[in-house]
Amino acid sequence: MCGIVGLFLKDKSLEPKLGDMLTDMLITMTDRGPDSAGIAIYSGDTQGRAKLTVQSDNADEDFSNLADDLGKQLAGSVTMAVKDTHAVLEVQEDQLELARKVLSEIRPTVRMMSRGDSLEIYKEVGLPKDVADRFDLRGMSGSHGIGHTRMATESAVTTMGAHPFNTGLDQCLVHNGSLSNHNSLRRKLRREGVHIETENDTEVGAAYLTWRMMNGATLGEALESSLDDLDGFFTFVVGTKDGFGVVRDPIACKPAVMAETDQYVAFGSEYRALVNLPGIEDARVWEPEPATVYFWSHNAAPTAHEKAA
Repeated sequence: MCGIVGLFLKDKSLEPKLGDMLTDMLITMTDRGPDSAGIAIYSGDTQGRAKLTVQSDNADEDFSNLADDLGKQLAGSVTMAVKDTHAVLEVQEDQLELARKVLSEIRPTVRMMSRGDSLEIYKEVGLPKDVADRFDLRGMSGSHGIGHTRMATESAVTTMGAHPFNTGLDQCLVHNGSLSNHNSLRRKLRREGVHIETENDTEVGAAYLTWRMMNGATLGEALESSLDDLDGFFTFVVGTKDGFGVVRDPIACKPAVMAETDQYVAFGSEYRALVNLPGIEDARVWEPEPATVYFWSHNAAPTAHEKAA
């Protein structure tokens, strides 16, 4: 099962409402996957700073003095904002990779959720409503975001097994479906130097796209390559710093619906996830075609890119 939602805002006046709208969409999908949930929010450039979103099962101890301890190791300024089991650390952009390494040494029980200039990921075991309440996701603003509520099939119900998965800077992915060749592909990607933490097939899908882009592909090209290289069935929604993309496998057996207005582009596993969005009654609504890449970017002149594989 699993439920996916995505929202890309064209109208900046809606940005303060992103968290609220995306949370409502995700809660509507609860019965498609009630074991864990997560949301990725793109909340704007930090002007020369980078974000590390981290998680701990023992947050009181792990987050105590964490910003000071990390700052001393980096000899630079580190700020931290704690939300329940997660914290967002901000460091100098050129110290991001060093910060990741130091963090694993000084707080080995802290887990990395996301990294980048604008991306923040919050995910935990539990119903979407409960996860959203824990992190006050309704109060978050941003330009776009994606979310997922999970019914575990191929790996355990854990925080790290929940979606979204972040495998590249400001890049994340949610998935409905199942990949059949993820074990062999995981081994190949690890040999290529791509870091993969879990046994979840979705993380392999995310890492595959990262690997393709590390080797010069655009996101659109990487998504098109996934249609040849990934076996199984899948609907992917991918977030990047500037936008988001959608692709379904050639059979497209998993449900998906999209809507576009002058204010936004929205994605849901089912239409009911979209019904409370403003102006939905006047939206162009369609089912994304199989084996077709869709992409919207704040930095591109066209509002959408559609290319058949």
